[in-house]
Amino acid sequence: RDATRGQTHPCPPAEERLPRVATLGKGDPMGTARGRGAGPPGGTRAGMAAPLVLVVLAAVTVRAALYRSSLAVFIAERVEVASPLNAWKRVVEGLALLDLGVSPYSGAIFHETPLIIYLFHFLIEYAELVFMITDVLTAVALYLAIQDFNKVVFKKQKLLIELDKYAPDVAELIQTPMEMHYIPLKVALFYLLNPYTVMSCVAKSTCAINNSVIAFFILATIKGSAFLSAVFLALATYQSLYPLTLFAPALLYLLQRQFIPIKLKSKSFWLYTMQYASLYLCSLVVIICLSFFLLNSWDFIPSVYGFILSVPDLTPNIGLFWYFFAEMFEHFSLFFVCVFQINVFFYTIPLAIKLKEHPMFFMFVQLAIISIFKSYPTLGDVALYMAFLPVWSHLYRFLRNIFILSCVLIFCSFLFPVLWHLWIYAGSANSNFYYAITLTFNIGQILLISDYFYAFLRREYYLTHGLHLTRQDGTEAMLVLK
Repeated sequence: RDATRGQTHPCPPAEERLPRVATLGKGDPMGTARGRGAGPPGGTRAGMAAPLVLVVLAAVTVRAALYRSSLAVFIAERVEVASPLNAWKRVVEGLALLDLGVSPYSGAIFHETPLIIYLFHFLIEYAELVFMITDVLTAVALYLAIQDFNKVVFKKQKLLIELDKYAPDVAELIQTPMEMHYIPLKVALFYLLNPYTVMSCVAKSTCAINNSVIAFFILATIKGSAFLSAVFLALATYQSLYPLTLFAPALLYLLQRQFIPIKLKSKSFWLYTMQYASLYLCSLVVIICLSFFLLNSWDFIPSVYGFILSVPDLTPNIGLFWYFFAEMFEHFSLFFVCVFQINVFFYTIPLAIKLKEHPMFFMFVQLAIISIFKSYPTLGDVALYMAFLPVWSHLYRFLRNIFILSCVLIFCSFLFPVLWHLWIYAGSANSNFYYAITLTFNIGQILLISDYFYAFLRREYYLTHGLHLTRQDGTEAMLVLK
């Protein structure tokens, strides 16, 4: 179509409501890429494997050096990377009780799942190697997942361009294969060499294992394997409960992959939803029953899931719960625990409605919400969703406060140990100082995710309506998010 004719088209049905595309002609980045002989993003396996191997070697070297340094003990004691739920010293305590023939859940110390304690019952001497391998597997799973996701994005963009569904002046907003080529490597780099991930690994926080399970769940979902996706989601839920909220974005992605319309009146929609839900629930029941047979007891349910939901241990961490409930009257605690816990689950439905056509971005936002509002968060949880930031690099031009928010998160990370020392060791500060910096850190995360959400919606609007917006009187219009 000649973009200068200004022809209009009727609004397509809801399931086909995709951004309007004009033939981009010489400005078409996809056409330019094809002219250079570029195919779908990802490149050859051998060409991309070499940089990934170098990143893995660098990450393993850093971890091995820190394990042998005097910093290992200091990092393992940091409350920012080791919570009452996943601290290594508590795993060791549980193993000692298990060796004595006592249930590790008989006291109030151990709160990990039975599968974790039996894993380290056999691999305790190789714990450092286990955590390093876990981090590497997580990075490789994320690498492969984003590689496949980028191919899907490339094919979708190519289809929309051929169907003439973009606005005429949005050529600069289209992701080119060259831009997408190194994104999987950047994701692996952001995860493996992120200081938050490195510290979690050195502290031997079991959060690293949970991250690995979630990474394989994302990989299975993007590959389109409903069975493996349900199994890994069940494992992640079994491990820390909150990944239950990832059910919605995974289902939406699988529905899109199967070309099933997301309509409440559609029989195929409900049939596939029931199939996926059944796979997920059956997997979860099997894992929980296996845990019962290992221990011959149901003690782990209140000790793990009751502990996560009721928040009885108010050891300081980077979360929002501990200080609030330490200062609260006991008879109010149940009500406010429910209010705080609802935060993790409350946003799932409105986000599913708004982002039903963009399940991967929905999953990214949901991972961030979990890391902010869970009862015992650590920096390892933050590292997982931050690994996805390169995937949304095309949103940078629309971000409003990225520099300020990056500075806030970096400065807060440095101030955590400083204010902890002033409070606990020097005695020249109190808990208000440490909680103030945790509150600032979490506000920074919330604003960061809000900024990315705004940028994503703004780009989608521009793709539909064009970059140069005008009012009815012909004057330039400004886009405002309400």
